[in-house]
Amino acid sequence: MKKIIAYIKESYNELVYKVSWPTRIELSNSAVIVLFASLIIAALIFVIDLGFEGVIRFLYENVL
Repeated sequence: MKKIIAYIKESYNELVYKVSWPTRIELSNSAVIVLFASLIIAALIFVIDLGFEGVIRFLYENVL
């Protein structure tokens, strides 16, 4: 039981004193970057999906 309590105390001390937490501005900037990156990746996947759909439709209509 002593090991568990020591572990919890050490974890708390590390989170409070050793971890550098981002400021609100840094966090907001990171969130905006992630949002834009997600939108760009979603758009790329959408375009690739449209391309595959076109290829499959072409194959089904002309080959099969």
